[in-house]
Amino acid sequence: MNPPRHCPAVLIAAPASGQGKTTVTAALARLHRNLGRKVRVFKCGPDFLDPMIHERASGAPVYQLDMWMVGEQESRRLLWEAAGEADLILIEGVMGLFDGTPSSADLARHFGVPVLAVIDGTAMAQTFGALALGLARYQADLPFAGVLANRVGTVRHAQLLEGSLTEGLRWYGALSRETGIELPSRHLGLVQASELNDLDLRLDAAAAALASSCEVALPPPVAFAAPEVIEAQPLLAGVRIAVARDEAFAFTYGASLDLLRAMGAQLHFFSPIHDRVLPDAHSLYLPGGYPELHHQALSQNTAMLQAIRAHHAAGKPLLAECGGMLYLLDSLTDVEGSRAELLGLLQGDAVMQKRLAALALQTVELPEGVLRGHTYHHSLTSTQWQPIARGLSPNGGRGAEAVYRQGRMTASYVHFYFPSNPVAVAALFAPDRQAVIADHHGANVGAGLPAIGP
Repeated sequence: MNPPRHCPAVLIAAPASGQGKTTVTAALARLHRNLGRKVRVFKCGPDFLDPMIHERASGAPVYQLDMWMVGEQESRRLLWEAAGEADLILIEGVMGLFDGTPSSADLARHFGVPVLAVIDGTAMAQTFGALALGLARYQADLPFAGVLANRVGTVRHAQLLEGSLTEGLRWYGALSRETGIELPSRHLGLVQASELNDLDLRLDAAAAALASSCEVALPPPVAFAAPEVIEAQPLLAGVRIAVARDEAFAFTYGASLDLLRAMGAQLHFFSPIHDRVLPDAHSLYLPGGYPELHHQALSQNTAMLQAIRAHHAAGKPLLAECGGMLYLLDSLTDVEGSRAELLGLLQGDAVMQKRLAALALQTVELPEGVLRGHTYHHSLTSTQWQPIARGLSPNGGRGAEAVYRQGRMTASYVHFYFPSNPVAVAALFAPDRQAVIADHHGANVGAGLPAIGP
């Protein structure tokens, strides 16, 4: 067994969503990177947009950590590997610190990573101290680093907030509510990093603001135990997979793409908006994204529509998730009522809603095996097709997402986390699905995951 590795680390959390965790995490990453340190950032729980920002801020890949979807052993492996190369590890929490099962606090406690609480100080003075004390003391065994105030108005305001802290709580500084620092958002979360032409300016401004008011010293090191090493099997050796990646389709987990490569697949990225032909590939992966913002351009690229229809007609594997599934439908209508005809491979239509339609972790039992993932969307889809499976949420949240199949085409709102079951994923993409299933019958679960179920 390899020895533990030590690296300074904090988990950035908050009392609730919307407090500015992502802005603070990205600012910290850019600040320490600008000081010449190698920073690795992780995101707690399922998310595609925040990691895009953090990758730009840190200059390094960003992966998910989660005790349920990713699993304890895989999370341990990711942290241990990062500790071997980084000067600082930052983990952005999800929702409020104690929200969900498992929560950000559960992950921090399990790996011994101290919590840096970010609290929005807008319209607040001494109550800031009470809120900070509650976060620090609510669970006695939670490692707690200190508090950072976000969206502070003036120097005097910051002084009031700092002065409200009791029982030795450590003040890490304050970040002002300058509009040039905040990151813009839309209905699914932050605007994609590739769409923000001034993102580096915003990150550098946030980093400079932190440097002027916050401690820049590294936190104490955390010991990260070595994981059990499980080598990926070459289940997709020589299989070429075309992966959609552009403004409309960008919601992929780095760990999922890494797994495909580790199993021997060759990934070829293409744009359903701009390219006229598909890469020469055995299989096709249409991940989620923002097709509703580009549905007219997708509809007008008739050459690509014909190429994808031909891929399906040839009986080749095709996996479509969330936005990728919307692309398969007869039509997609945005919130303004603009309708566009799309692939027509999945009979039905989708209409964007102004409110969230579903948000939940998901376990899905497919013929290939059980996969874990999550669902998060603002559209409603109508189809006469009968699902082959439905998702189940471990937290009892809204979900139960349908999975549709015709031939080798599989489509769902669920964003699957591929390492949760490598064999099932290999069977979805392999030209000879039955051979993969037959050779690995019963190999349901990815390394380190607890037993499948709610």
